[in-house]
Amino acid sequence: MTQDLFRQDAYLKECTATVTGVGEHGITLDRTVFYPLGGGQAGDAGVLVLPNGDELAIADTRKGKNAEGRPTSEILHVPAPAQEALLAELKLGDAVTARVDWERRHRLMRFHTTTHLLCHLVPQLVNGCSITPDYARLDFNMTDPLDKELLTQGIAGLVAAALPVAVGSITDEELDANPALVKSMSVQPPRGTGRIRTIRIGNEQQIDFQPCGGTHVANTAEIGAVVVTKIEKKSATTRRVVLGFA
Repeated sequence: MTQDLFRQDAYLKECTATVTGVGEHGITLDRTVFYPLGGGQAGDAGVLVLPNGDELAIADTRKGKNAEGRPTSEILHVPAPAQEALLAELKLGDAVTARVDWERRHRLMRFHTTTHLLCHLVPQLVNGCSITPDYARLDFNMTDPLDKELLTQGIAGLVAAALPVAVGSITDEELDANPALVKSMSVQPPRGTGRIRTIRIGNEQQIDFQPCGGTHVANTAEIGAVVVTKIEKKSATTRRVVLGFA
């Protein structure tokens, strides 16, 4: 099991950790600040600083899988190509520093929080999502047209409002009693611990509240200038909204 420090504090840029596994699919640590691909959000990149000071580049982060292909509680740090010499230095029990590529991560946090603002502006179920460092997109299950300029203005207004973004949790039973909290048709919140992580945006006026395991900024003002770059009709019942940095 990997302790996922990013769940409690998305602003942790690095941590010390112990190597618990080195395999063909990646490196496992006892704890990490690296977010693994999931919920539409790309996995983190960065470096592992080895005991001798060498830096092993991490190109991606993924969830471990068991023999049946189901996700496990391990997090795999996937090395970048052509690092065989550095990998050969790595041994079980080594103390390393896991350092995330912060500029890239922060872009992901800004985009991910913006997708929650979009869920407020377009109150329809989501049937697809992708959050990368360069763009983000949400696919809404709807037939009505959307206006690119109006959505961009709506996002700008919510960013300017400097709304707090809070991490919380609810029980499985609370979610079962309020199924409408789940906005995604394609991704269901992970269960098994008895509690489900949530993201709430707003103060007296709640803008968005839904289960989410991703990383987010602490205030919408931190998002900065994000615009709707494209709206596409992907099918008769799907409208895609693509976001970019201005």
